[in-house]
Amino acid sequence: MPSKITDWPELPYAAWQGTCTSLHLWSQIVGKLRLAKTPWLNHSWHVALYVTPRGLATSPITDGSRTFEIIFDFDAHRLRIETSDGASRALPLQPQSVADFYAKLLSTLRELGIEAHIHGKPNEIPDAIPFKDDRAPREYDREYATRFWRVLMQADRVFKTFRTGFLGKASPVHFFWGSFDMAVTRFSGRTAPPHPGGVPNLPDPVTREAYSHEVSSAGFWPGGAGSDAAFYSYAYPEPKGFRDTKVRPAEAFFDPKMAEFFLPYASLRAAKDPDATLLEFLQSTYEAAANAASWDRKALECSLGVPGVPRAVPAG
Repeated sequence: MPSKITDWPELPYAAWQGTCTSLHLWSQIVGKLRLAKTPWLNHSWHVALYVTPRGLATSPITDGSRTFEIIFDFDAHRLRIETSDGASRALPLQPQSVADFYAKLLSTLRELGIEAHIHGKPNEIPDAIPFKDDRAPREYDREYATRFWRVLMQADRVFKTFRTGFLGKASPVHFFWGSFDMAVTRFSGRTAPPHPGGVPNLPDPVTREAYSHEVSSAGFWPGGAGSDAAFYSYAYPEPKGFRDTKVRPAEAFFDPKMAEFFLPYASLRAAKDPDATLLEFLQSTYEAAANAASWDRKALECSLGVPGVPRAVPAG
């Protein structure tokens, strides 16, 4: 059954800018805890957060012989910490400074016997203030935090369907706390030229490792810098002719400054069938990248998956 407009709530950036900024900074602290305790996985896949039926979570993090998980629960509006030995704690998600959130979380982890040392400054944010020094009041609007999670839940569902149509290497559908966006990435199998780097407060070796191979990447960005939420799609390295390709739906456009295709979230909400519209955007922008870069599409692609039905494999 296709989704309805009510499944995709309004998310005007002007209305939730303060909460969006708070969650971006708080999620960086939580994500850095996963980063500090997890062996490096290609393209920084080991740092991401994942959508759950109640919010965003780290997935299990190893701590010696046990594991723990941190969950942003946007239904109960709590930050939950759960351990494999049965312990749990919860901190309220509420208006508070970054410094207070940081201190409370680390103190609570210590109560659980979890020691964690993280890089104490945000990544991918210009003029970043160290967490312990960021004492400015921060907003938390429960209504918009819930809306944000609901959009992520719907986007996660459609992205996972899109991911089934690719046989080659593909990332999980995951949420990156540095850039504060959800992403799913397809790989051609070929290496890419070294990325130039230059991302604010992100070491160039991290960026270069993330873009070590040729990609077509798409995702959802909840808004920022005065711009409303949008779906995006880009190719690295950008092949000749990519930006000039006509993609679908008609509301999608290429932004030369960002070097990405965008589909405004508001346009998706206005569509008769939001699921089909988003899949159309994902597929047409992927095709733009794959065709322009001469990917071996026959070897890399398959039909979209169907629940309970094995993918058909030709005999022989």
